[in-house]
Amino acid sequence: MGYVGVRRVSVDRLVEQPSGRGLVAIPLALIVVITVVDLHSPTDVHLGPLLVIAPALTASLAGPRLTAAVGVLAVAAQVFIAVFHGGLTTANHVAQIIALTVLSALVVFVCHVRERRARELSRARSVAETAQRVLLRPPPRRIGPLRVAWLYLAAEDETQIGGDLFAVARAAQSSTRVIIGDVRGKGLASIGEASVVLGSFREGAPRYATLPELTAALEVSVCRDLEDVADTEQDPGEHFTTALVLDIPDEGPEAWMINCGHPPPLLLRDREVTVLYARHPVPPLGMCELPAASHRPDPFTFETGDILLLYTDGVIEARSPSGAFYPLAERVASFPAASPDALLRHIHDDLLAHVGDHPGDDAALLIIERTASHHPHRPHFTTRPVDGHHRLHAGGSPPSTER
Repeated sequence: MGYVGVRRVSVDRLVEQPSGRGLVAIPLALIVVITVVDLHSPTDVHLGPLLVIAPALTASLAGPRLTAAVGVLAVAAQVFIAVFHGGLTTANHVAQIIALTVLSALVVFVCHVRERRARELSRARSVAETAQRVLLRPPPRRIGPLRVAWLYLAAEDETQIGGDLFAVARAAQSSTRVIIGDVRGKGLASIGEASVVLGSFREGAPRYATLPELTAALEVSVCRDLEDVADTEQDPGEHFTTALVLDIPDEGPEAWMINCGHPPPLLLRDREVTVLYARHPVPPLGMCELPAASHRPDPFTFETGDILLLYTDGVIEARSPSGAFYPLAERVASFPAASPDALLRHIHDDLLAHVGDHPGDDAALLIIERTASHHPHRPHFTTRPVDGHHRLHAGGSPPSTER
């Protein structure tokens, strides 16, 4: 299961619906009511100028053609009123007819510009969706013994892609390679850097026998191509990508990870949630500092039924209106035990409720479960520190200072 962005329906899309066009009966009724009332009013009372309300209201409900038609009807109604209230030759009625015609034409023009911008925006969104599918290539729901769910929230409303990245690929040694990363910066400017990392990962995942070799190849590729893709004119600062690279064999409970300056993953197992801090962290990709020999993988146990939660800092740095960061580990501990799809929905809804709007930074989540024919029931999770590690246990109480 995967989500891309947060779908927002604009007014332009709403007015294209049949229910919006049905509301055009309101401005038509206004034309009739204003005309009838004006005809039955004294000759020194002029309600004709109110007819401009009809095309103005139609512009918010329909497109330029229907708005123009209502504008023509409004002008015709004004002419009809003039015929019965002094004739068409009076200066007052001539001025009212000209003013209504000009205002109706202006409303139609504004409506046309708005609709054209809506079409351009729709095309831009379509291009963004296509680029997202080509660049990110959403992971399959199942790969080897793993079940996968993912979420992507782009910071820029007009796009559905940004600087966060993730990918899943099969290795030659009956294992699955996983990467999740975060390019410094956000939005469209970071897509080029993300494409370098993803392209290098997809090429190297089935080629290199060990995780250090794969991570070293990613570093070499980023250092080599960074200047060609980075937007150094608009952003002259440092350019790098935090990344978490994993190797999960099909057989056996042991897996490995190399953390390149990325937030640590969460491991959900039975009654506890553990933060997997790296024992041998390395700098982010693109720093061009350490040789391949220094990339030492950290082993961890990933058993049948376990769930790995990988995320970018856009998730844990999402702020509430009061300025509080989103407490991902604690919130995950409070959710009922569920499949990756259900857990993803819980986090998605809870994250948006926490920020009260759309996250201010790109955010990505990747949830991986090692599957089996039977999954035991998993109880709720709560927090308690155990043996110097950050773990979340059923029945405990949240630590006050544990990070």
